[in-house]
Amino acid sequence: MHTILQPEGWAKPIGYANGVAAHGRFVFVGGQVGWNGQCQFETDDFVGQVRQTLLNVVAVLAEAGAGPQHITSMTWYFTDKAEYLASLKGIGQAYREVIGRHFPAMAAMQVVALVEDRAKIEIQATAVIPD
Repeated sequence: MHTILQPEGWAKPIGYANGVAAHGRFVFVGGQVGWNGQCQFETDDFVGQVRQTLLNVVAVLAEAGAGPQHITSMTWYFTDKAEYLASLKGIGQAYREVIGRHFPAMAAMQVVALVEDRAKIEIQATAVIPD
C-alpha cells in the first residue's frame, strides 16, 4: 500500500513520517477548518477545533472511498505556535481517535491568520488509494 521512507541512521520521527511512497488514485483534500458541516464553529477550544478539522478531513476522504489509512501527506496551519505546543497531548489523543496510528508525512507551521476568523487550525491532506 504505502512505504514509509526512513533514511538509515536518522532518528525515528514521533507522530509523522519523513516521507511516504505510494501508488494509486490520488485524493486531494482542500484546507479544512474546525467547523461543522454547516460552516458553524461549535468551539473555540484549540483541541476541539483540531478534532473537528480531522473529522472533516476524514469525511471528505470518505466521499472518495478513502479512509485515514490512505493519507500520505498532511499540512497543518495554526495561528498560535505556543497554543499548538501547549496542546500536544490533547492533539495526539484527538489524532489517534480520529485518524488512528497512521502517521503520514507532515508539515506544520504558524501563520499570521486563516481566512475564517474563528479558525485556529487548518489542515490540508493528500491521500492515495491503492490500485
